[in-house]
Amino acid sequence: MSNASLQTAAILLIVVPTIEYGGYSLLRFITGRIPGYLDNPARRALFVAGHAHAGVLVLLALVGLLYVDSADLPAGAKTLVRNTLAAAPILMSAGFFLSIVSPQATRPGRLIALVYLGAASLAVGTITLGVGLLRAL
Repeated sequence: MSNASLQTAAILLIVVPTIEYGGYSLLRFITGRIPGYLDNPARRALFVAGHAHAGVLVLLALVGLLYVDSADLPAGAKTLVRNTLAAAPILMSAGFFLSIVSPQATRPGRLIALVYLGAASLAVGTITLGVGLLRAL
């Protein structure tokens, strides 16, 4: 594995405790019966979605990094794959959380756009990596 891929993997692994903290926060909201969470279905759904996407997409990014250096891609495209795979969980989870920060909010705000940006990042990274791996066959 290249140093660039190892560095990206290291950063993602260091970020994992923030996902753990998110899970702890959700658990605290539930067990502490925090107003604005259990009584707010939109906020609850978006917070759960943000936490779930963060965990799953970080794992996907780590797995994808194992394949980047085997792909038949130019160096710039490999950098693009590393960056877009790492950005996707950050952007998507941030969009879910930040779009409904207020306990009184019943609909997501403008920052929900980060979810779409994260989805685009994920699509660019996975498609580019997939094409590069097919070219390497």
